[in-house]
Amino acid sequence: MKKNTPQLPEVNFSDDGPVRHLHLGSEWIQGSMYLDAPNALVHEYIQRMMAWLLFVPPESVKDRQALQLGLGAGSLTKFCHKELRMKTTAIELNPQVLVACRGWFKLPAENTRMQVVLADAAEEIQNPKWFGTVDALQVDLYDHEAAAPVLDSLPFYNHCRRLLTPEGCMTVNLFGRASSFARSVEKMSAAFGKEAIWAFKPTREGNTVVLAQHTPSRPKRELLMARAELIETKWGLPASKWVRVFKPMLS
Repeated sequence: MKKNTPQLPEVNFSDDGPVRHLHLGSEWIQGSMYLDAPNALVHEYIQRMMAWLLFVPPESVKDRQALQLGLGAGSLTKFCHKELRMKTTAIELNPQVLVACRGWFKLPAENTRMQVVLADAAEEIQNPKWFGTVDALQVDLYDHEAAAPVLDSLPFYNHCRRLLTPEGCMTVNLFGRASSFARSVEKMSAAFGKEAIWAFKPTREGNTVVLAQHTPSRPKRELLMARAELIETKWGLPASKWVRVFKPMLS
């Protein structure tokens, strides 16, 4: 008996020298891994999804909780779990993506600090058990053609804000046309408040990472640079560059 569920794309991978890419039935890359450094973050935009680290004391990170909407190649889930030592959960719709991440992308087995929930993110984030628990919410939800975010509505961003702790941040990967970017930011601003929104300049590939704070703040540049140096030393992320290309939308 076939279940009456939406048709999910086929999951496969390709190797390109030292890098392995995840694909969902098309040539679009949905995530990548260095074969000799499986926990490292390959793409610039994925590294920028960690910009929330600038807003919290580095020594507090291991006691915080991360939630990824969309597993991709497991990059953010692995990094938060293995490198940052955080409690980490990913919500993924497609069971084959989870199988691929375990088989091809070195995602560890579930344990007390890391789990993958197979569910529709739009529904799962309305479960009250998540409300007020998430310090780092990372949203990277694209269809197999990578054309536009799958979830990008005002109700969705309202639900996202409800998940966050007072110090919590949401980072979102926006990829595509400028008009689509403006509409997405407008919805985030309506949910979080305009003063809560920060954005990077686009990467060469056209990804723009936007960050929304539960509680808006304007850390001094000296504090951001000091934290950036610690982030670089401790976790190898290019955080000093982030400070140069990252600013509040309402400054």
